[in-house]
Amino acid sequence: MGGLKDELLKAIWHAFTALDLDHSGKVSKSQLKVLSHNLCTVLKVPHDPVALEEHFRDDDEGPVSNQGYMPYLNKFILEKVQDTFDKIEFNRMCWTLCVKKNLTKSPLLITEEDAFKVWVIFNFLSEDKYPLIIVPEEIEYLLKKLTEAMGGGWQQEQFEHYKISFDDSKDGLSVWELIELVGSGQFSKGMDRQTVSMAINEVFNELILDVLKQGYMMKKGHKRKNWTERWFVLKPNIISYYVSEDLKDKKGDILLDENCCVESLPDKDGKKCLFLIKCFDKTFEISASDKKKKQEWIQAIHSTIHLLKLGNPPPHKEARQRRKELRKKLLAEQEELERQMKELQAANENKQQELETVRKIRQQMEEQVAQKSSELEQYLQRVRELEDMYLKLQEALEDERQARQDEETVRKLQARLLEEESSKRAELEKWHLEQQQAIQTTEAEKQELENQRVLKERALQEAMEQLAQLELERKQALEQYEGVKKKLEMATSKTKSWKDKVAQHEGLIRLIEPGSKNPHLITNWGPAAFTQAELEEREKNWKGKKNTE
Repeated sequence: MGGLKDELLKAIWHAFTALDLDHSGKVSKSQLKVLSHNLCTVLKVPHDPVALEEHFRDDDEGPVSNQGYMPYLNKFILEKVQDTFDKIEFNRMCWTLCVKKNLTKSPLLITEEDAFKVWVIFNFLSEDKYPLIIVPEEIEYLLKKLTEAMGGGWQQEQFEHYKISFDDSKDGLSVWELIELVGSGQFSKGMDRQTVSMAINEVFNELILDVLKQGYMMKKGHKRKNWTERWFVLKPNIISYYVSEDLKDKKGDILLDENCCVESLPDKDGKKCLFLIKCFDKTFEISASDKKKKQEWIQAIHSTIHLLKLGNPPPHKEARQRRKELRKKLLAEQEELERQMKELQAANENKQQELETVRKIRQQMEEQVAQKSSELEQYLQRVRELEDMYLKLQEALEDERQARQDEETVRKLQARLLEEESSKRAELEKWHLEQQQAIQTTEAEKQELENQRVLKERALQEAMEQLAQLELERKQALEQYEGVKKKLEMATSKTKSWKDKVAQHEGLIRLIEPGSKNPHLITNWGPAAFTQAELEEREKNWKGKKNTE
């Protein structure tokens, strides 16, 4: 009932809009009363003038809007409609109210009757929202059906070019624009008016009158058993047959239900292409004109019975519903996509704000990093300065270590020189003792001793030269490291003292005194300044000191 109500409302909307002369969206009450009366008549609904007067009884004599008229229309007319009225008569009544006001005055390739059929088809294919329009997908569907009915080829590229001309704000065509499009012949070039009219009638029969198939076939009578040609019309639950295709003289109906079946029969009694329709109470034998027609009719009837078993609507209505559901789904997906796009846009704006905040934070961090980098550079400069100081300190320590090594080397050299000097001194003492012993030898050996003395004197001279050379080397070493360490000065002082002592022991600085009367000793340098007893005493003291050292 809901689908029937929606179809009725579309035709009534056209009538209401036609009565709205000044396009204000309102119609006078007197006109609505006449419209209501006509609707009750064509829809076979009992007319209740009292309810009509009660509904519009108020102090306001002004016009009524569509929304104000809808409660009465729903309650007193549409809710009482049964599917027994003549749909063509209902549509023609609404068409009559609106055609004169809206149909274009320009010449069309179609008649007014054809325009009426296009108007009814528009109401069937239009969207369930007001103002009514037919979307490009349904326009393409209708034009394809008309082209197929005319036996022409569909020009998809031409239609795509036509769709480009649609404005962005225009979702489809109104019914009058559709009639003008079909009547202009833009998509039926090369076709005459009769071919276009026949195509419109065929599409009208299929979509509006639910004609699934129609054509001439032979039918066997039930009483006389004779064969008569009839015009058969297949609908979703009935097969009607007429004397001719003008449908004026109806001869009978074949009621179809889920228990019916169709079977192919072999040729008999001179009749070919036979098939049988079995119903609950009757059986119908029919002969098609050829095998192709026979197979088409068997298939069409079988499909119709199958749809009745499933409880499905006719194919064109089911296809229309699927297209609408698909558009609703696409629209919902588009709305969802737009919603997601808005969310993404909002999220993007939030991200932009966050990025701006991050950019500011980054700028601050970069400034801090620059400041830290400057501080780090200063710190690294300080570290480099400390490293330079450390290297200089290491060099100073290395110099000090080298100086200590040099000092140690000098000390060892000085010790060696002292040791050599001591050795030479000991050797001199030894020679001195040997000289003293030689003096005590016999006179006979004097000459030999003299010779030895000469030799020893030479050796002593060489020793003195070596001693002088050692003394020179020692002085040079002292001059190189003079002032380096106090120990060297002390060593030099001790060495000088030691020389003084040696000189004193050797009698080098002894004062000349009168000699004694005792026999004098003879040395390498001449008569000695001391006696033999004094020499022994000195040797004894010298050995004692040497042992103590």
